[in-house]
Amino acid sequence: MTAEDIVGSYHIIGTNQNDSPEEYRGTLSLTLDQHKRIVAEWCIHDNQLQFGYGFFKDNILVINFYYYGSENDKYKGVVVYRCLTSNILDGFWSEKHGDLDFLGEERCFKIDTTNQQNPTC
Repeated sequence: MTAEDIVGSYHIIGTNQNDSPEEYRGTLSLTLDQHKRIVAEWCIHDNQLQFGYGFFKDNILVINFYYYGSENDKYKGVVVYRCLTSNILDGFWSEKHGDLDFLGEERCFKIDTTNQQNPTC
C-alpha cells in the first residue's frame, strides 16, 4: 500500500481519552503535500476542526495533530493508524492534557466520493 492509496475522505467513529464509553463521530480528510507527507483534517461532531501533518510507512500512518478548545487554548497530540486496507484505518491517539491512564481510539471508513463532494465541517 502507498500513501496515495489512503488519500481520501473517511467517516470516523471514536472514543475519547477517558473512561467514558460514549462515542464521537465525524469525518477525516487525507491529502498529500509536495513531499508525499500526509495532511489531515478532522471534523468532529460537525463543529470541531482538527488539523494534522504526518507520514506513512509500512501500512502505518502517524499524524501529529492540534485543535483549539473553547477558550481558544491549543491542544496537541499524536494519532497512529494501522491501515488494515486502503479503505479502513484502525487507530489510537493521545493528547498531552488528556487522561494518561487511557488512549483514545478511532476507526475510519473511506467514503465513496465518486459522485459527491468531500464532507466538510
